[in-house]
Amino acid sequence: MGLACGPAHADRRVALVIGNSAYKSAPKLGNPVNDATLVGGMFKKAGFDSVDVRLDLSASEMRRMLREFAGRSRDAEMAVIYYAGHGIELDGNNYLIPTDATLETDGDVLDETIPVERALFAVEPAKQLRLIILDACRDNPFAKTMKRTLASRAVGRGLAKVEPTSPNTMIAFAAKAGSTASDGDSRNSPFAAALVEHLPKPGLDLRKAFGFVRDDVLKATSYKQEPYVYGSLGGDDVPLVAVKPAATGPQANPQEAVRRDYELALQLGTRDGWEAFLAAYPDGFYANLAKGQLNKIAAEETRAGAEQKAKAAEQEKARLVAERAQKAEQEKAAAAAKAAEEARIAAEKQKQIEQARAEAAEQQRKVAEAAAAKALAEKQAAEKAKAELAAKQAAEKAEQAAKPAADRQIPEVENQKVAALSPAPTSTLSAAELAKSVQSELRRVGCLTSAAEGEWTSAAQRSLTLFNKYAGTQFDVKLASSDALDALKAKPGRVCPLVCNFGFKADGDQCVKITCRAGYRVGDDNECEKIPEKKPVATREDSKRRDRDRKQTEAAPSAPQASGQVICNAAGCRPIAKGCRLGTANHPSNPASKIPAEICN
Repeated sequence: MGLACGPAHADRRVALVIGNSAYKSAPKLGNPVNDATLVGGMFKKAGFDSVDVRLDLSASEMRRMLREFAGRSRDAEMAVIYYAGHGIELDGNNYLIPTDATLETDGDVLDETIPVERALFAVEPAKQLRLIILDACRDNPFAKTMKRTLASRAVGRGLAKVEPTSPNTMIAFAAKAGSTASDGDSRNSPFAAALVEHLPKPGLDLRKAFGFVRDDVLKATSYKQEPYVYGSLGGDDVPLVAVKPAATGPQANPQEAVRRDYELALQLGTRDGWEAFLAAYPDGFYANLAKGQLNKIAAEETRAGAEQKAKAAEQEKARLVAERAQKAEQEKAAAAAKAAEEARIAAEKQKQIEQARAEAAEQQRKVAEAAAAKALAEKQAAEKAKAELAAKQAAEKAEQAAKPAADRQIPEVENQKVAALSPAPTSTLSAAELAKSVQSELRRVGCLTSAAEGEWTSAAQRSLTLFNKYAGTQFDVKLASSDALDALKAKPGRVCPLVCNFGFKADGDQCVKITCRAGYRVGDDNECEKIPEKKPVATREDSKRRDRDRKQTEAAPSAPQASGQVICNAAGCRPIAKGCRLGTANHPSNPASKIPAEICN
């Protein structure tokens, strides 16, 4: 079994590609996601056995992906990690920055980032080649804003130099240590574009391939950015893609030949190459792709021809003006120049349309996938909520059915407690029944003194306003609602405070007259105070009125109220009349003082 399985895994190659663009605490990067997608496609075309492309990862997701990739590297001859995004150097050590990092202080680097040594640990089990490519030397915004806990702690520009200790290990930087890399002005960075151009060439040693990458990036950046490779390999060539031996027998898959010819024509990029391909393969998937490439070339040729004609027309116009040609000839030349310029503009637009079609198709695919994922999530959430509601209703029905008949025959007071703790459904009540039920509950909690009626009156609205005030609710007072009824039933006792008239005080659910000891009387603050030495001389009418009020008070003592609001005076206590409300009025002997009074509009 060992001899049989050995060759099957001899050339096993695995790759992990990470691109971080959407940073939450820093401006979004334009190219890392595009670069990761491009490089991941390159590894797949190169025939890697496993290629995992991950975009916009948090710290926990990056650690998990590196842990899983380390497991795949154990059976591999070649393990490659490509990272595009922000990186940072702290005290000579390099760190990769996830999208959820904040890095408010330099100490946060140790907690919120991923050390490059963690990536080296993930590729270490590979047997032949361990390669890490870091396109993370961009100008880092975190380094400018983070606070330093130690003045001597250094936060470098770009990444620091790395010397791998494991054999056959290479680390490629997009820019030399201590310098920064450019994203470029196109869809991909110059470094990523050069990697895809040279690394997958069959049989090309990696050291030469990275040398070609260096040359291309230097030219593309006007010699401002120089990629650099750290580490060393042995004397044998180590290509990323080995040269395949020529097939001696019939090809197993005829499409392989079509694909190779298509890729060859794609590398040539000429009209003759595509026409030759279509002559050999006039139909099929690759033929349609080739026709699209021909359309792009035709658009470019049309644009170039129109531009050439525009230039020639301008030159002809200038020549005629210089030679003082006739006005008609000049106008003819000017019209020809204008037509040529319009043709050039139209050709330029057509070229842009052809180039934008591929990008638009890719964008539509991403939008469609995002919409499908969102719809699926909403459907799952709705189904979950529906299932939870059904389970809750079933449990309530089972609980009601399991109640013994004896539990329903409890005293009236206990019924009120149970009703307060477990309000019954009110959705089946009519409007009149609902209004009367809400008013009854408002009376019970001390917010309404009038009798409950089938109409929702102004007094009921004021009582519900009082309930909202003291219970902290926000029910609409213009109408009676089942939600308000449920909230009222949930209150086991009084909610609105008992307000008593001057000379009376609340005692539980009733107002009692304040009795002061000899030499004291009820003061303006409704408390007993000492009677002044000089007493005002009372008139005969005042004495008669006091005697009459005292007799009325003794003859008609105040009746205790079980609940609701009452008003009390020298004649006793009584409920507030229907349509009236409890307010304040000036004290008879002291107009500056306010006392409770019954107000009827």
